Amino acid sequence: MSGVWVFGYGSLVSPESFGHTLGRAFHRGVDFHPAVLRGYGRRWNYGVMSLVGRADEHDGSTREWTIVALGIAAADDEMTNGVIGWVGDDELPSLDARERNYDRVDVTDLTDVARPVEGRIVTYVPQRAPIEHYEAARDRGEAAVERRYWDLVDGAFAELGDGEQERYRRTTPPPDIPIVAMRRDSVPLRHRLREP
Repeated sequence: MSGVWVFGYGSLVSPESFGHTLGRAFHRGVDFHPAVLRGYGRRWNYGVMSLVGRADEHDGSTREWTIVALGIAAADDEMTNGVIGWVGDDELPSLDARERNYDRVDVTDLTDVARPVEGRIVTYVPQRAPIEHYEAARDRGEAAVERRYWDLVDGAFAELGDGEQERYRRTTPPPDIPIVAMRRDSVPLRHRLREP
């Protein structure tokens, strides 16, 4: 079967989250392995353009948030821990849809894997538009990390293996925005690229 290894550094570190997108389970040590990506640093810099977060305020009102997720940025002196998961060619469109507004980039020569694997390794790097979306919302005081996502990623690294959670925490700069418990609502397509 042809396909690629996909390096995940955020929610894809959770085999359940990764597998949910593909409609199948991953098996640690078979098609899912710890890995490290050289030359990139993890950042809270991806402004989700297809969803908004809503949170209830103490006064009974509802506040809208731009949801911010993890991305990576080229950085010669940094390394990002994560995983690689095998994705068949027929499954790749589903993953590309999940990782919309990211570019799929070949990182085969920059990835160190816990055990030898054959084939190409790719990862998802945020495009400029979602980064600008995050920056604009941050500057307006309207950007936040979703608490559920925050907990999912942190928990996935805790389950990855000895020292992986500490390494994730140590190498990931803290977000410059709040972490908020919120619910998600879809944004109509016609509004996804609109900036106030």
